[in-house]
Amino acid sequence: MEKEKIYILGIESSCDDTSAAVLCNDKILSNVVADQKIHAEYGGVVPELASRAHQQNIVPVVDQALKKANINKEQLSAIAFTRGPGLMGSLLVGTSFAKSLAYGLDVPLIDVNHMQAHILAHFIKEENYSKPPFPFIAMTISGGHTQIVKVTDHFNMEVLGETIDDAVGEAYDKSGKVLGLGYPAGPEIDRRAQLGNPKAYKFTKPKVDGLNFSFSGLKTAILYFVQRETKANPNFVKENLNDICASIQYTIIGILMDKLKLAVKQTRINHIAIGGGVSANSGIRKALKDAEHKFGWTTYIPKFEYTTDNAAMIAIVGYLKYLKNDFSDFDVMATARLKI
Repeated sequence: MEKEKIYILGIESSCDDTSAAVLCNDKILSNVVADQKIHAEYGGVVPELASRAHQQNIVPVVDQALKKANINKEQLSAIAFTRGPGLMGSLLVGTSFAKSLAYGLDVPLIDVNHMQAHILAHFIKEENYSKPPFPFIAMTISGGHTQIVKVTDHFNMEVLGETIDDAVGEAYDKSGKVLGLGYPAGPEIDRRAQLGNPKAYKFTKPKVDGLNFSFSGLKTAILYFVQRETKANPNFVKENLNDICASIQYTIIGILMDKLKLAVKQTRINHIAIGGGVSANSGIRKALKDAEHKFGWTTYIPKFEYTTDNAAMIAIVGYLKYLKNDFSDFDVMATARLKI
């Protein structure tokens, strides 16, 4: 079966990006993403606006993905879609469209767990990129999730630790809001962090047992710090913004790396793969590369286009499930809080 040309259409609509991708076996032919700029006006994703935008975007995005892949819809072997987790209204748009298209084409329907997809994006075939060997440790870091997962096989995953409150992406965005930065704030904090002193200001790391995370305390500490300093000097943030951003990023990376070191110690697995939108952060990528020399780890960092929400990662899971004949019934439902 692996020698056949298996064409998978992947559809991703879990949050505020509408994406469609086409794979031929494990190779990407197209990966189209339509993002939604309107949420920046509100400082965060507005669910109702997101679902409406998905309805507007999904047909042209799928059409463009097929055209870029240079195939027609009748050549598709199966349709893969994000079942969850995510915003319910957004998920419903992708789920309904995928069901309708699969039914109309009389091809299998494949539901995909969004968090599994971030991890399995490492199995998209790319030149000069080695796939992580089993077992490996995956750290998924995004706007809505922070998890450490032991991956024994493509579909044998165990969550070892996760956030008990805010995700790491939320820590960036909420800190950015306190500093008067736009949304999303993560890329701007990352950019400014490279220009500042990471040890200019010290923020206490939250004490959380085991491999779980907590970022709400850090967010509050940053808020109180900024309030206190601006009371003494109204221009404090403007005058020290790069150093503040560098110190915030240094603290967040320290929290993530401490947990990864503990995970390696507990599992004795030193192959580490990251995924999710925050894995595009330059500081986190550098810390992981440094860990290869410092701790003897082997690290796996996906291409930038596979870090944020995208349909290529949905399609690769669809392909791997197709090989196992793991198809969905047409009464499958979107699930906002789907677990690995």
